[in-house]
Amino acid sequence: MAAPDLSPRPTRIWDLPTRLFHWALAASIVVCFVSGKIGGNAMEWHFKAGYVAFGLIAFRLAWGLVGGRWSRFVNFIYAPGTVLRYLKGRSRPEEMIEVGHNPLGSFSVFALLGIVSIQVATGLVADDEIANTGPLWRFVESETALDATSWHKGPGQWIIIALVSLHIASIVFHRLRGHNLVLPMLTGDKPLPAGTPASADGWSQRLLALVLGAAAWALVSWVVSLGALN
Repeated sequence: MAAPDLSPRPTRIWDLPTRLFHWALAASIVVCFVSGKIGGNAMEWHFKAGYVAFGLIAFRLAWGLVGGRWSRFVNFIYAPGTVLRYLKGRSRPEEMIEVGHNPLGSFSVFALLGIVSIQVATGLVADDEIANTGPLWRFVESETALDATSWHKGPGQWIIIALVSLHIASIVFHRLRGHNLVLPMLTGDKPLPAGTPASADGWSQRLLALVLGAAAWALVSWVVSLGALN
């Protein structure tokens, strides 16, 4: 009896909505950082990119519950024992650590989602006492708005830059070891042994993502509109 063919074959790991989220968030962070440093009229783009990041985070939080298999939070929240085995290089085959996000990649994802969420929240209530205020600044005390601005312009942005830098360094490190992490985030596929569970990425999934994306943007529009109310 012939042995089963377990040779690597392209397997859908990252569904299209996850890939679009990844690159859109990266672009919004770049635009926010550059426009914030330029200031002046460029701040209009800073706010727009910030609202895009707000919508993307809202979408990803929902998609982490109902998205493709390897995009769901439940599949990359690791128990302490699993993380310890990974760090010791003793991961078990059934844990499928290298399919989606490994424990360090998982930390990076949750850290970025958390810090970008805080950055968005502080931006919404910020007041630089010059010409720019977030749409919700009037709903908080002046001291709170100033503290939020201080965080937003100081530690918040540099923590994001540090996490992004670590993310890029990790990509380079894995590339030097023969693992291309960028290509799967472009194509969605990764060469894996036969039988590796794939992420659902059909039109029904994409339609669901479109609905969630519209809901996320509606949320952003509503929050921003609060700033226009007297």
